[in-house]
Amino acid sequence: MTVMQTTPATLEDSRPADICSARPPRHPRPDGQDHYTISEVAAFTGLTAHTLRWYERIGLMPHVDRSHTGQRRYRNRDLDWLDLVTKLRLTGMPVADMVRYAELVREGAGTYRERQELLEQTRRDVLGRIAELRDTLAVLDRKISFYATEGNNR
Repeated sequence: MTVMQTTPATLEDSRPADICSARPPRHPRPDGQDHYTISEVAAFTGLTAHTLRWYERIGLMPHVDRSHTGQRRYRNRDLDWLDLVTKLRLTGMPVADMVRYAELVREGAGTYRERQELLEQTRRDVLGRIAELRDTLAVLDRKISFYATEGNNR
């Protein structure tokens, strides 16, 4: 675990803010200088090299450039794609649906409607899970309140 130093930053409205709360830089390197190794991408994304290779093998990653020696060379666009894929994983979207989404993206603008439908279904699933979690949170809150009250009475 690393500890980040916090220093004041300035927001548009001139209020000081904690630098840790600011959105991190979009990319570690500017376009044109954005050739990342698989280990660098693993460090940036938190994904393992094995997962990155698997994503490529199943068609979830678009074409990844290679160096003259055959090593993968990821670009900023790949980091953006991996950010989206990571978010889709967090939604609980099945890998098969993510692969289908990737295929639709590669097919172009003619697939916007199908992509929209896929994302809308995922959104409905997420909203359902949020509702379940809210219900679960309410149960926990009631139990915590009960124990706080009973603990003070004993």
